[in-house]
Amino acid sequence: MRSRVIMVFAVTTVLLGGAMLVPAAYARLSSGEAKPGQESVAAPTPEPPPPPTLAAGKVSVNFKGEYFSWALMDRESGEISGSKNLAATSSTESMLKAWIVADYLRQLGDEQPPAAVKKAASLAIRDSDDDAANLVYRHAGGSYAVPAGGQPGPVIKRAISICKLTDTKRGNVPGYEGWWSFTRMSPRDAVRLGDCIADGRAAGPKWTEWLLTEMSKVRGSTAAKDQKPRSGGGKWGIIDGLPESIISQGPVSIKNGWTPLNYDGNWHVNCLAVTEKWSLAVMLRYPQSSGLDYGSDVCASVAAQLVTPQPGAALKVPQQPIGKL
Repeated sequence: MRSRVIMVFAVTTVLLGGAMLVPAAYARLSSGEAKPGQESVAAPTPEPPPPPTLAAGKVSVNFKGEYFSWALMDRESGEISGSKNLAATSSTESMLKAWIVADYLRQLGDEQPPAAVKKAASLAIRDSDDDAANLVYRHAGGSYAVPAGGQPGPVIKRAISICKLTDTKRGNVPGYEGWWSFTRMSPRDAVRLGDCIADGRAAGPKWTEWLLTEMSKVRGSTAAKDQKPRSGGGKWGIIDGLPESIISQGPVSIKNGWTPLNYDGNWHVNCLAVTEKWSLAVMLRYPQSSGLDYGSDVCASVAAQLVTPQPGAALKVPQQPIGKL
């Protein structure tokens, strides 16, 4: 009986001792204390993933129309990617109003424009007002006279020269040769134009921030109530395809162009957006029966597919050893 009591006491002591030893060893390991012959390496702090942006990638759109083209410029590297036909042209429509306003403001230098012209410049951007844009166009030196020799007028010539455009030319629609809205431009040149506006070459140092701010305050939707004969809501397209994680990084400056034209029976829809990091343009021609929302949705789809990383994509964290035991 006595020997059995002694044995139970001994076993209990061993078990209790073990229970006391394990937490002590764990404490030494967790505190980073290494035993002789062991390494103690702190677990690396994972770097936060870069914020989402737009980057070159594949775009798939089930487009039904005459012309679909897009281009994306990485403004840090200057690299342009896009569809195979990114150099093919279409009429600019109201997308060109961003350049018309920029060209006028740059010529002012440090001077202030007359109040009425400054208001017109704002309306030409925010509401895509045609009459306001025409007023600014005349003040910039533009004319509706047919240019000689098939050449673009002075306002467009300056866009080509200052922004290093390679595909832009005068419109070729009979009877509309002097109209700025029929200027032919490619998405490749459109993203160059966006970059030119954002980096200050277009509007000059005094007016660039003002113009980009106006372009970030474009208003109105594709709804019939927002579409008037001489102006229209233009806040749609690329901006609708961007997640909040991109929009929250800073202003997105946009200028769309859209007109249903009788001479070919198509909507001509163009979307331009620019930020500090990228410039994106999508240009379309498709049957008028499809409506303006169709073009807006295509522009949004292109933008959404270029978001990198894609929203909801799993974050892959490389497995790294934390030390040799």
